[in-house]
Amino acid sequence: MGIGGWIVIAVVVLLVVWLVFTYNRLVTARNRTQEAWSEIDVELKRRHDLIPNLVNTVQGYMGHERGTLEAVTNARAAAVSAGATGDPAKIGQAENMLSQSLRSLFAVSENYPDLKAISAFTNLQETLTATEDKIEFSRRFYNGNVRDYNISLQTLPTSLIAGALGFKAFAFFQADEGDRAVPAVSFNQGPAAGGPPPGSATSGPPPMSGSSGPPTQ
Repeated sequence: MGIGGWIVIAVVVLLVVWLVFTYNRLVTARNRTQEAWSEIDVELKRRHDLIPNLVNTVQGYMGHERGTLEAVTNARAAAVSAGATGDPAKIGQAENMLSQSLRSLFAVSENYPDLKAISAFTNLQETLTATEDKIEFSRRFYNGNVRDYNISLQTLPTSLIAGALGFKAFAFFQADEGDRAVPAVSFNQGPAAGGPPPGSATSGPPPMSGSSGPPTQ
C-alpha cells in the first residue's frame, strides 16, 4: 500500500475517533441537562402538593376572599397542566402566574391576624419559601447546562453533524421578577412590593392530572 493509501486510512480513523468523541460528549451534556431539569421537576411537584394544604388552611379564615383562593387553585391547576407538556416555556409562564396568585394570597393574609398566628399557616409559608429558593437554584443550574449544551450544538464543526445524530437544543426555563419575589414575602411587614392587588383572580384550566417531565429531545 502506498503512502496515499495510508493517509486515507489515517484520515478515516481520525474522523471516526472525532465522531465517537463528539457523540459521547453531546450525550453526556444532554443527560446532564435532563438531570438538572429533573431537579426542577421535583421542586415544582413539591410546591404543587403544598398548595392544597395552604388553601384548606386559610379558607376557614378568609371566607370573604373567595376570588383570591380560586385564583390560587386555578393557577395551580394551570401549572400542573403545563407541567404535563414538558415544555419549559409553558411551564415557566404557568409557574409565574402561580407565584403571582400566591403573592396576592399572602398579601391578603395580612388582614387576618388570627390566620397568621396559627402554626400550620406559618409552617406552610416557610416550606413554600424554602421550595422557592430551591427552584431558583435549580433553575440557574439547569439554564447553565442548557447554555453550554446549546453552544456545543451551534459551534463548528459539531453543528455540522449534531442534527444528523439526533441532538436538539433545549429551551431555557425563564422566570419573571414576580416569581423571584415570592420568597421575600414577609407576614410581619405587610404585602410584598410589586404584588398584584388583593383578591385579584388568575384564570386557568380546570384541574387535571399529570406531572411535569424533562424537555423532550
